[in-house]
Amino acid sequence: SGVISLLRPLLLDSVPTVQHTAALALGRLANYNDDLAEAVVKEDILPQLMYSLSEQNRFYKKAAAFVLRAVGKHSPQLAQAIVQCGALEMLVICLEDFDPGVKEAASWALGYIARHNSELSQAVVDSGAVPLLVLCIQEPEIALKRIAASTLSDISKHSPELAQTVVDAGAIAHLAQMILNPDAKLKRQVLSALSQIAKHSVDLAELVVEAEIFPVVLTCLKDSDEYVKKNGATLIREIAKHSPELSQLIVNSGGVAAVIDCIGSCRGTVRLPSIMVLGYVAAHSENLSMAVIISKGIPPLCACLIEEDEDHIKAAAAWALGQIGRHTPEHARAVAVTNVLPTLLAMYMDTHSSEDLQIKATLKSILQKCMYLPALEPLLHDAPLNIMKHIIGQFSKVLPHDSQARRLFVTTGGLKKVQEIKAEPGSVLQEYINIINSCYPEEIVR
Repeated sequence: SGVISLLRPLLLDSVPTVQHTAALALGRLANYNDDLAEAVVKEDILPQLMYSLSEQNRFYKKAAAFVLRAVGKHSPQLAQAIVQCGALEMLVICLEDFDPGVKEAASWALGYIARHNSELSQAVVDSGAVPLLVLCIQEPEIALKRIAASTLSDISKHSPELAQTVVDAGAIAHLAQMILNPDAKLKRQVLSALSQIAKHSVDLAELVVEAEIFPVVLTCLKDSDEYVKKNGATLIREIAKHSPELSQLIVNSGGVAAVIDCIGSCRGTVRLPSIMVLGYVAAHSENLSMAVIISKGIPPLCACLIEEDEDHIKAAAAWALGQIGRHTPEHARAVAVTNVLPTLLAMYMDTHSSEDLQIKATLKSILQKCMYLPALEPLLHDAPLNIMKHIIGQFSKVLPHDSQARRLFVTTGGLKKVQEIKAEPGSVLQEYINIINSCYPEEIVR
């Protein structure tokens, strides 16, 4: 009906209420979908919106920032249109407004622009917004703190350089102090911002740790809010992945036990970052992997394989088990005694498993170390040839030196199964079979 072009002149109406109500109407239209947002840009609304903004009242400023947010959220192209019309400078001026509602609206709009990509995020940084956003998280209003923390998170996520600008503005110390704030929505944003800073490099992760977030952050894993749990575990994951030293610090502060409890107390994607924490910690060294085993980290991971429906969560649990079991025979045994190998094999054989590569890698890494024959025995009867090679390989290492194992191998049908395997002459698998057969008198083999 041509309503957008009718609203445009009302932005300059002599009555302030008409002005800000017209801006609000445009914002709600633009918020609805990207076609309407594009129409707002094409009708040259944005320059009109900026015109004389600095003299306007707080209602108009809030409505104008809402329009920019509504346009900018849909796509990088629309967000770029906002940057090109000089709106960032206007939004930064609004961040300095005395009215917290205006600051909040401006912060929100900046976050929607910055979240698309690093170029737009850099434009927000270049406009001088970051130091003002750090001041906003120190304001008393909870809503303003939340949005400012969220915007800092959106700026930090794209690159180490952008995260560094947030760090240089002194954000970490103020964010770290708010981990214990009773407001769940604020905690979500604070934990997210710290995660986005920590994820890029060892140096940035160490700066986050130096703000004394441990053991405080572990309380978030017991929070009644699922997103606080998830974001708290994500922060720990982003720190654990970088180095053995940072993982050791997590272990020393009781982090592994807290993460294991968290896996037990929730379901679905909330579990995912906690599962990954165990995998990253265990991956770094034998000692760290043993710390996960001693803290009883394996049973909850095995439970995830059975309880979860989503393939990517199962695959993450399988990957974490692989990181725990791949170091030494002792580590592999700790995984194998839980009787999880048949479950992994079934997942690997399941044609519906999309993440079979991860499960295949897990199986291989555990099987290459596993000397615990009772766990390997059942696999002999089901495993495909490429997995069979690793299982037979382990039997060929153990049977020559263990008479009890040799006896069991015959009585459980293992030796019979080995005779049925069609191995290529001269292959590694054939070599393993020959070693096993040489442990027994010829007539038993026959």
